[in-house]
Amino acid sequence: MSSAREQAGTAGGSAEDGEARAKVIPIGTGRGARSARDGRGARGGRGAQRRTEELADPTVLPEPAVEAEPAVPAEPGAGPEPAPDAATERPPGRGVADSVADAVGHALAGPLGGLAGRLLGRGWEERAAGGLGFLRRRLTGEYEVDEFGFDPELTEKVLLSAVRPLAEKYFRLEVRGAENLPEKGGALVVANHSGVLPLDALMTQVAIHDHTPTQRHLRMLAADLVFVLPGVNELARKAGHTLACNEDAQRLLELGEIVGVWPEGFKGIGKPFADRYKLQRFGRGGFVSSALRAGVPIVPCSIVGAEEIYPMIGNARTLARLLGLPYVPITPTFPWLGPLGAVPLPTKWTIQFGEPIPTDSYPPEAADDPMLLFNLTDEVRETVQHTLYKLLVQRRSVFF
Repeated sequence: MSSAREQAGTAGGSAEDGEARAKVIPIGTGRGARSARDGRGARGGRGAQRRTEELADPTVLPEPAVEAEPAVPAEPGAGPEPAPDAATERPPGRGVADSVADAVGHALAGPLGGLAGRLLGRGWEERAAGGLGFLRRRLTGEYEVDEFGFDPELTEKVLLSAVRPLAEKYFRLEVRGAENLPEKGGALVVANHSGVLPLDALMTQVAIHDHTPTQRHLRMLAADLVFVLPGVNELARKAGHTLACNEDAQRLLELGEIVGVWPEGFKGIGKPFADRYKLQRFGRGGFVSSALRAGVPIVPCSIVGAEEIYPMIGNARTLARLLGLPYVPITPTFPWLGPLGAVPLPTKWTIQFGEPIPTDSYPPEAADDPMLLFNLTDEVRETVQHTLYKLLVQRRSVFF
């Protein structure tokens, strides 16, 4: 049985013409036979054959005709598989990624390259290549997330890069005791909470990533409100946050992650300015239970500087109930200055990680001992509180 490509070549015209028809017109539609009858090359082929037969030597016996094999009827709708197309074999979005990368590469290779070198300094080529590679992976979907939705590449390349200037330039963050954080294996970081907005959690995430030799990621336990706010939910998952529950905390600790918890919750972050640096209750010790079950150390963390970014002098409780929020702060700048009131004050920050409290020496049943949980919780709270007092005494000024 002859293929569509062979029929197109025999029917006259160039080989390229036949090949183009074979790609466009599939077998079994009837359009190929009709095109062969109507084509000029097909008529010329039959005329040439008749002239050859008339001029043949009569003394030469013709060779016996070879019977063609009977055609096997094809199944309805069946036909040869079309030739694979390079465009269809590419991953989704691959063509767009290549086009964008090529366009940016050509632009940087031209006059923009010299301008970029003057503006961005040395090493801009590597940074540009890394950015293009990141964009390509985003468009093609060639990146990974874990079972909690954590996207480490997006966190490092975008989220931490956006927060880092705020930590280094605006708050002039000073990190102490980073050597108390393990280079590998699980650990539970327990810190004080303050500042109206949870910027202290983001600053702690930057501090741990940038001041550990292995650039470890902090997996934060967040309140329910974080996962019901539109847009914030997906962003929090991508950044490695998860719901503040014992099951998720224990699972992350057993996987060898550094988990961060702020036991004061909304009571700490929304307390009035008059109660600054006075720790609220640390709950019932659920975080201690998770550390005991996983057998990981507890690292106390004290943060100074966050209390003064939004000095909370009042709380619009009625408006908070209407909006379903734990509080609506009133500060010296908000709501009086409108959107400008949401700009935090440029205070000087210090984050200190204390000596880890080991838990691997306790038996497995210790996680169900309420007295032990209370004692360990109180020990962690007192350690954080005393460290806060020491840092406040050493601080020269709120802003310097």
